[in-house]
Amino acid sequence: MNILFLDWKSIGNEDLIQAAKKLGISVTSYGFDNHIDDDDKEFMEKFKEDIGNLNFDFVLSFNYFPVISKVCNELGIKYAAWVYDNPAVRLFSYTLINKCNYIFVFDSQMYELFAGQGFRNVFYLPMAAAVERYDSITVTDDMAGKYGGEISFVGRLYTEDHTYYDRLEGRISEYTKGYLDGLIKSQMEIQGVNIIENSLTERVIAEMEKVLEIKPGYDSVVTYEYLYANYVINRKITALERSEFIREIGKKYPVKLYTGDGTFSAEGVDNRGEADYYLEMPIVFKTSAINLNISLRSIQKGIPLRAMDIMGCGGFLLSNYQEDYLRFFVPGEDFVYYESKRDLMEKIEYYLGHEDERRDIARRGHDKILADHTYEGRLQDIIDIVTKG
Repeated sequence: MNILFLDWKSIGNEDLIQAAKKLGISVTSYGFDNHIDDDDKEFMEKFKEDIGNLNFDFVLSFNYFPVISKVCNELGIKYAAWVYDNPAVRLFSYTLINKCNYIFVFDSQMYELFAGQGFRNVFYLPMAAAVERYDSITVTDDMAGKYGGEISFVGRLYTEDHTYYDRLEGRISEYTKGYLDGLIKSQMEIQGVNIIENSLTERVIAEMEKVLEIKPGYDSVVTYEYLYANYVINRKITALERSEFIREIGKKYPVKLYTGDGTFSAEGVDNRGEADYYLEMPIVFKTSAINLNISLRSIQKGIPLRAMDIMGCGGFLLSNYQEDYLRFFVPGEDFVYYESKRDLMEKIEYYLGHEDERRDIARRGHDKILADHTYEGRLQDIIDIVTKG
């Protein structure tokens, strides 16, 4: 079997290719620009010409691209897309109905949304971790000294640039500002359920749209509620939540923060800049007593890739509640979740003081990832479904 893999430098490329080799599967990488327009006719003609000279069984990509689906559907070629982003607005393209498509989403909420609309070509497939690669890393004393610590967080703060929400300041009515501020405050008190999309009124959306001019694409059936809930408000909530929690933790415990926002500073927080996904991130997870996951709020039920990587590295995972964890892992045995800021602080204190229990939980989480959540296993799942289809 040979797979044509779209190489757009997404996270996980190298691990997926290595998994294919272990399964005895050939992979042909095809350079791709993930920012391409969904109806780029020049690219489509070139893609048709290029793949006509290649021998492969199906096309595979991380995330879904309508422009690829259009070509594959026209040529009768199967196209599999493993989506690790949420929001993923391109999934709302009319091309999703194309017979060539096999769409794999990591968030069960996304699966339920599309399956509920009758899509039989959308499948639930959680993310994975490169456990064997992580296990092969030998952590030296120097590494432990540089990257190790009590608490770490690796990820964006969503404060790197001005957010869409910040652009609304002074440009919407006091009513709408008060409504949105109250909605954000309410959501920040709730874990496990997202109320934003269903709470946006026509008036509020109209005012935001007038300022931001965010609209569905020409070929999209996505709603304004989805766009503004996920690209504007949920990102702002995530920015507030991550910054607030990290500041609060830093007042009591030393925190090592790995993020792209070099301007962020707070008491007790060591901002180390971005951590390289392949070279540095695994060492951070292996040498930190507690690894935090504070999910992007638009991920409503799914297990973020960060959480899979933490457990796959043998790190102790302390995460906000996400429903999909309970499909595969046991809280308090494989990982730990918090329900509020107060609960987060209490669990940090407890697990920093109970090293043996913390290490046992980290070990069990690692072993479950190794048994059931590797790239080899996930790729085999994709192949089984695509070839049977």
